[in-house]
Amino acid sequence: MELRFVPPDLQSLDELDSEVLACAPFSDALPAHGVAGLCDWRLGGRISELRRQGQITCELGEVVMIPCKPRMAFDKLVLFGAGRRDAFDEAIFRDVVRRMLATMGGLCTRVAVVELPGRHDGLIPAEQAADALLDCAGRERGDNVWTLVERAEGRQQITQHMIEQRRRVRRAL
Repeated sequence: MELRFVPPDLQSLDELDSEVLACAPFSDALPAHGVAGLCDWRLGGRISELRRQGQITCELGEVVMIPCKPRMAFDKLVLFGAGRRDAFDEAIFRDVVRRMLATMGGLCTRVAVVELPGRHDGLIPAEQAADALLDCAGRERGDNVWTLVERAEGRQQITQHMIEQRRRVRRAL
């Protein structure tokens, strides 16, 4: 799996060429934060309205696909329910990431823009999130490209961590 990065703002997201934008909003955050909040604003409050109507709950395990064209550069926004913010931990992170990987595979999507669960709110450290993502992806996703929505600090932490991991592997050989 190849990882790339994009800052969390609409202008940067608009410049990307990808079919799918994925994020994991919390069930107790209304209006949504992070990428879901940016998309909600760009889509004229559609996500908030669907949540108020009970059509989207963002409970753990929920997966909802919303068409984005023509208001966004992406064909689809896929929301992966992350449950309650106060219950979020690495086990839930891994559960949501596995669901993201399976859904992207089912959609035959090799290139996606993804805000990893809990990263917008800093609920999981960047390095831990990257390790867990790559662990969940395993070898089967080798040709996929995920552009992670990260602030500059998170991008730097993940990049530095990956460099250190490669050095450790080389030393072990």
